[in-house]
Amino acid sequence: MSFLAIDQGTTSTRAILVDDAGARLLGSFSHRQSHPAPGRVEHDADELLSHVTACVELGRAAGARAAGLANQGESCLAWDGATGRPLGPVIVWQDGRTADVTARLAEQGGEALTLSRAGLPLDPYFSASKLAWCMEHLEGAVRLAAQGRLRLGTTDAFFRDRLTGRFATDPTTASRTSLMALDDCTWDADLCALFGVPMSCLPEITTTTGDLGMMRDLALSASIVDQQAALYGHGCRRPGQAKITFGTGAFALCPTAARAPAGRGPLPTVAWALAGQAPAQALDGGVYAAGSAVNWARAAGLFKDWAEIAAFDGPPAIARGLAFVPALTGLACPHWQRAARGGFLGLGLDTGPRDMVRAVLEGIAFRTAEVIDSMAALQPLEGAVCIDGGLSANPAFVQFLADTLGREVFVSQEAELTAVGCAALAAHGAGAALALSSRGRSVAPTPQPVEWRARFTDARGAITGYGAPAD
Repeated sequence: MSFLAIDQGTTSTRAILVDDAGARLLGSFSHRQSHPAPGRVEHDADELLSHVTACVELGRAAGARAAGLANQGESCLAWDGATGRPLGPVIVWQDGRTADVTARLAEQGGEALTLSRAGLPLDPYFSASKLAWCMEHLEGAVRLAAQGRLRLGTTDAFFRDRLTGRFATDPTTASRTSLMALDDCTWDADLCALFGVPMSCLPEITTTTGDLGMMRDLALSASIVDQQAALYGHGCRRPGQAKITFGTGAFALCPTAARAPAGRGPLPTVAWALAGQAPAQALDGGVYAAGSAVNWARAAGLFKDWAEIAAFDGPPAIARGLAFVPALTGLACPHWQRAARGGFLGLGLDTGPRDMVRAVLEGIAFRTAEVIDSMAALQPLEGAVCIDGGLSANPAFVQFLADTLGREVFVSQEAELTAVGCAALAAHGAGAALALSSRGRSVAPTPQPVEWRARFTDARGAITGYGAPAD
């Protein structure tokens, strides 16, 4: 039996067929990245839908028994429930247009509510303030809401509404909105009122797996956030088994025995809600810019070919006083400072492009270590930290990461962990099972001088102060 995974990510939508022998790419569709103003990141909703539909057709043609859908998480939009027409673009998770809104709510004491109910700090990263922006700024939104036609939701809800006729999402995605109560996985009236999002316009919250409808005669049996799908694909099911996916950002997750306490650090979230089972709990922490920081360095001319940055000679950049803080779209876990911006510190006349790109890789590792350390403080970690994604193929980066974490790192040989996890969940939802293998290599840490971390911490403090709004 084979199952289709539709991985709808930040830069592309891919169809992957998965069976017990492994994963096979059926097709990949890139979509436009729009930056209409500083801090704004948008996608075209109809373009994404057309790509998801094309993936469904590829899966049907390949004989998939059922499909799973992995989504971006916090990216969201508004649309007309009667016509299916989007009222505006998808507001991507990276978008920071509502930073002033979340800052104002924080000043008014609203973060106590979001932390206690949703487990999330006030940050424009999450969907709630974006959905409120749609209500306030998109033409026709208020009128359609009054008519009972407005639909507000994350991208998965849009795809499911248009392709299955069911306006629904799952608890992993709903937990990223800041509108869902973690205790019972339902929309919270007080949170909706805080942000000004009509609860009547939100989708039904269903389980992650099960009978989720039919997409062009192909059963949808799983729907989940891409990072949680990767966690499942890694086989991280026990409390403390952590994974990091290095894509556009770097996102760490680990299951927990119970809901972790909320605070301005790693986030309590839902790992998955399998049909017939209680929702599994997890901790989540992210670095906004990882692969995107490396892509920025390449576009800036710091290197041309990926092979150039797979190995380096001589001492690390940080040992020579050069640091890079990858806060290109702000600092996420555990700092949650959206105003911060990236920066090089310690530049000299002898600094060259190769030194600078090495510092970029090191900065991503240092920021990732901050995330993992903050998670380990709440949930002791078990075994090696599993990693996947683009940067996991870079030997120099992986070794520096292991050294910085002070932990063994397991690099999966499977390039499609999100897809494998998504397909395995689809199999579960269809009453079947996929045998997942764990192939890869272990990278042991070597001792790293403590002053390197201290130097990076000083650099992060410097850019945080620079990026803070003027009084």
